[in-house]
Amino acid sequence: MKRVAILQSNYIPWKGYFDLIAAVDEFILYDDAQYTKQDWRNRNRIKTSNGLLWLSVPVGSNIARPIREVEIPDSRWQESHWKSISGNYRRAPHFDEVSGILQDIYLQSQFDSLSVLNRTLLQTICDYLGIRTVLSNSWDYDLVDGKTEKLLHLCQQAGAGCYVSGPAARDYLDEAVFREGGVDLSWFDYSGYPEYPQLWGGFVHEVSIIDLLFNCGPDSANYMRYLKS
Repeated sequence: MKRVAILQSNYIPWKGYFDLIAAVDEFILYDDAQYTKQDWRNRNRIKTSNGLLWLSVPVGSNIARPIREVEIPDSRWQESHWKSISGNYRRAPHFDEVSGILQDIYLQSQFDSLSVLNRTLLQTICDYLGIRTVLSNSWDYDLVDGKTEKLLHLCQQAGAGCYVSGPAARDYLDEAVFREGGVDLSWFDYSGYPEYPQLWGGFVHEVSIIDLLFNCGPDSANYMRYLKS
């Protein structure tokens, strides 16, 4: 049975996001969704000697647009982000290895689209982790109205037998619509992650996955439930 998940693209998201990708056969980036300000679409956190630090990609003040139309007006942020990342993870055991897959994205590439930036980083990190899930875009499919109906229709077009949803969607998804549409609905569980060796003070789960990669390198899968299995 083909398993599909559908979620907006995020900027260097936390390990749970990648665990959801690893748990399915196709992961549809739903960047036809409305862009939301002060959310995970264009920012995430890393650990530093001074506590948690937000890294935010500047995208302008116009939020009345879908994520796929969000433009990045200039590239000056890239060097700044890499300086923060490298400065705070240079002491990590796997800095040299992981910086080898990320540094050129920050210092040699240029992005004018948030969707393209996010997908580039997602695919690069998936490749490093050995995640073979197909990444696709919502605009590869036809879209319909309705919060539940549009997700069901995407699943049906993708040939999914099961839709794997994050637990927050329990507040708005109509499970009966999926039953009537012939697609099973499964709720993803983000709980139970083990701690891993981490720099800078007490352990924090809710940081970008790059924290895990720099600290654990090829052993990162041992701290991710679905990759480990």
